[in-house]
Amino acid sequence: MNTKTKTGGVIVRAMWLLVLMSLITGLIYTMAVMGLGQLLFPSQANGSLLSQNGKVVGSALLGQQFTDNGHLWGRVMQYDVGTFTDENGAPAAYAWPSNLSPASPAYEALVAERVEKLRASNPDRAGEPVPVDLVTCSGSGLDPHISPAAAEYQVPRIAKATGKSEDEIRETIRQYTEGRLLGVFGEPRVNVLKVNLALDGMLS
Repeated sequence: MNTKTKTGGVIVRAMWLLVLMSLITGLIYTMAVMGLGQLLFPSQANGSLLSQNGKVVGSALLGQQFTDNGHLWGRVMQYDVGTFTDENGAPAAYAWPSNLSPASPAYEALVAERVEKLRASNPDRAGEPVPVDLVTCSGSGLDPHISPAAAEYQVPRIAKATGKSEDEIRETIRQYTEGRLLGVFGEPRVNVLKVNLALDGMLS
């Protein structure tokens, strides 16, 4: 067998290996993972969408911006709906983390402004420290959670705006407070969107 024949055989085997691995890793593996996801975790695999009367009202994984007194406020969001559009020309949401240095005067002034806004909107908490997650942006800019302390800070304001008792508000917050992963990893956190949907009677 000459060198040319050997080279041709190697190329053929390499091509067959390429096709085989493409089928295994690009098709079979992908379909298997997708199928298992739909079978074992259908909600998570489809975006953890929250629906009311057949209409999608949000995702448990993505924050939404609430600014009225009758709702729980989430983390600061860097939110833009004016730059991009979808295939139908409708505004497409885009979020990003802040690129300001935490040590910069601009960032310090921005946080101070947010603190004053929170204090003005929550006068019953006068003199109390403002929870840090209410005045800082998350890495994604779309974090759906806040700390239990940040939720508790807002209870009196929400109770006054909705006419519900503070205990009712706290119970709603408790229902949508998630614990540590496997009881060990992370910290307890409150899903802002779920709490607000429940306050509106859209989630039970």
